[in-house]
Amino acid sequence: MNLKNKIAFVSGASRGIGRAIALRLARDGADVIVHYSSSADGAEQTVADIEKLGRHALSVQADLTNLSAVRNACASIKSTFGAIDILVNNAGYAKYDILNEVTENDFDAIFNVNVKGLFFLTQEVSQIMNDGGRIINISSGITGARVPGGSAYAGSKAAIEAFARCWAAELGARNITVNTISPGMTKTEMLMEVVPHAAREAAIKSTPLGRLGEPGDIADAVALLCSDDARWITAQNVKVNGGFE
Repeated sequence: MNLKNKIAFVSGASRGIGRAIALRLARDGADVIVHYSSSADGAEQTVADIEKLGRHALSVQADLTNLSAVRNACASIKSTFGAIDILVNNAGYAKYDILNEVTENDFDAIFNVNVKGLFFLTQEVSQIMNDGGRIINISSGITGARVPGGSAYAGSKAAIEAFARCWAAELGARNITVNTISPGMTKTEMLMEVVPHAAREAAIKSTPLGRLGEPGDIADAVALLCSDDARWITAQNVKVNGGFE
C-alpha cells in the first residue's frame, strides 16, 4: 500500500497488534505516532524499529482514561505535525469474569479504556485530521460469540462497533472513512494472559485455516483499509479471523 506522506496515530502501539500495525504502516511509507500508556520501553523500541525503516516516528504517552492527558497529547501532536491522516484505535484492556463476579472497578477499568478513552481520543484527533483520512477501530470477534466471563469486555467492544457506524455517517462529508476490524483469537501477550489454553485450542479446531491469528494478519488488513484502494469502504466491520464462526 502507498501511504507515503501520511501521518498515522496508533494507540497502544508498544506491543502486540498495535506494534505490528505501526510497523506495517511505516513499511508502507507512513510516519507514525506511537502511543503508549505505561510501556515506555516498548514504545521506544517500536519507534527505533520504524526509524530503521527510514520513516519518522514519535512516541506519545497518554493515559486514555484521563481526558486532560488525551487533549494535551493531541495538542502536542498538532503543534508538531499539524495534522493526522490515519487513526487506529487499537489500545484496549481485557478482563474476564462471569456476571456475578465482575466488580465495579473491573467494569470501569474496561469501559474507561475501551469506550470512553477511545471515544474522546477520536473526538480530539478528528478535529486535526485531514479530509480524506482513515479511522479504524480494533474490536474483537467476542462481540458475536457466546463466551462465559466475557460480557463486560464484549460489551465494550460492541460499543465501539456502533461508534464506527455513526462516525462514518458524520465524517463522510469530509471523505473520512471509518471502519472496524474484528480479529479472531490472535497470538498476543494479552491473549495468553486472559484466555485459557483449552479455549485457544478449541478456537484453532473451529478455524478453517487451522491456527491462531498473528499480529501481522491484523496489521495487513488495517493497511488495506488505510489505503486509497479502500476509498469506497466505510461503516463496515471486517472480520479478520481465519474463517472462525
